[in-house]
Amino acid sequence: MYRLPSLKKNTRINAIAVMTSGGDSPGMNPAIRSVTRAALNQGIRVFGINRGYSGLIIGDFTELKSGDVSNIVQRGGTILKSDRCEAFKDPAVRHQAGEILKEHHIGGLIVIGGDGSLTGAHLLTHETGIPVIGLPGTIDNDIYGTEDTIGFDTALNTALEAIDKIRDTAISHERIFLVEVMGRNSGHIASQVGVACGAEMIIVPEIDFKLEALCFSLASQRAEGHGSSGIIVVAEGPKPGLTYRLANQLEAQGEKPGVCILGHIQRGGRPTGHDRVLASCLGAASVTYLLAGFTDVMIGMIDSKITATPLLDIMEKRKPLNPQLVELAQLLHK
Repeated sequence: MYRLPSLKKNTRINAIAVMTSGGDSPGMNPAIRSVTRAALNQGIRVFGINRGYSGLIIGDFTELKSGDVSNIVQRGGTILKSDRCEAFKDPAVRHQAGEILKEHHIGGLIVIGGDGSLTGAHLLTHETGIPVIGLPGTIDNDIYGTEDTIGFDTALNTALEAIDKIRDTAISHERIFLVEVMGRNSGHIASQVGVACGAEMIIVPEIDFKLEALCFSLASQRAEGHGSSGIIVVAEGPKPGLTYRLANQLEAQGEKPGVCILGHIQRGGRPTGHDRVLASCLGAASVTYLLAGFTDVMIGMIDSKITATPLLDIMEKRKPLNPQLVELAQLLHK
């Protein structure tokens, strides 16, 4: 059971803004709803910033009332839209953004996004003094300071459903399938979905991979009379084309793998109940922390407790992958 913080309100803020930034993730809408209604219940006006930092630097704000966030808790994506804003890397642009927030009498900003978005949030508050709270909204689950990120559970279950269907074809045709899931620098989706789907092997950026070990495993499987079907889950990795390169290497070893790239299907869809509850708890807590005078922190969840982690730590520290999940997949395959 999630335990929400009990903090005293010690600062006077009349209006706050909320925005979603970077890649969209299921659960952003429940977070927007929670932030909006938690603030309105405190007598605070709420403005939604459209299209993330791109909307912020041009003052594209919409005041949100309670009715504006009705019937969005079940919707994927984000009603505020999102964007990746290269211009925000310029200190002069961040200064401009701070002035726009002050002109609108915004006393605090809540940013829902991944590591790049939270880095922008840290720089904004550090350079302009605008109080900022971050929320971890990313399917990659790679944010330090929280065990879980908004959208991860939904993406995991979306990938799992797809892989279960792919396995039917793999068994029918006695083929190995390489299934690529998202995770440029992070193997959290791959490691968890790999265990959940009973993958023969999991390939992630954090752990060195040896082609010889995979070929040996496949040969051993055939020698034991288990056929040639199976699923290998591959995190996309930092360089595009990893899964196709791996398929070519396997073909050179006499294998005939199929390739399936799940891609952006993992970002969409109705958020799971877990993500809706997580987003709602973190959203309400972010308002509580902001009104209590906190800034430059991300609100996360560790051991079912709301936590506040400095955004500088988010920038400098990497959330480790649990290598035992990859080992578990191999153990259970034998």
